[in-house]
Amino acid sequence: MDAVLRRSVAGLAALALAAEGALLALVHLVLGRTTHNQSMSIAGSDPAVMAVATYVLGATIGGFLLLCAVLLAVAAVRDRAPGRFARVVLIAAAVVHGVLGALAVSAVGWGAFAATMVVLCLIVLTLTLHPARDGGVQAGQEPAAGFRPTSP
Repeated sequence: MDAVLRRSVAGLAALALAAEGALLALVHLVLGRTTHNQSMSIAGSDPAVMAVATYVLGATIGGFLLLCAVLLAVAAVRDRAPGRFARVVLIAAAVVHGVLGALAVSAVGWGAFAATMVVLCLIVLTLTLHPARDGGVQAGQEPAAGFRPTSP
């Protein structure tokens, strides 16, 4: 039962991050196109530079979230804990979702906050459901044979 839960949570998180990455890339594409077509500028900034920066930001955010989705999909298929690099990337994504969730309350509303927190919970749950890969002792497990804790 644990393997089914781990795989389904990681798979659901991968789907959510892939959808979020595609949606954010699309939003930035629309914003960049609108900035370019309207020749908008803020405080005299060049509209072409602003449009290109919006495209680059959208591609970067979308790529990062798709990378996270791939890492979670690999964890779901293999039913193994993410490696060190994957854990660092997923923890960074979780921190970003936490900060964006806090900002989303005031800027967009409680619905955006709830959606961001659902994705954050899926990422954190994926990271905590998998047992450690480094051979460490988990809570409730017996230490490996030959392990002798040192006394204080």
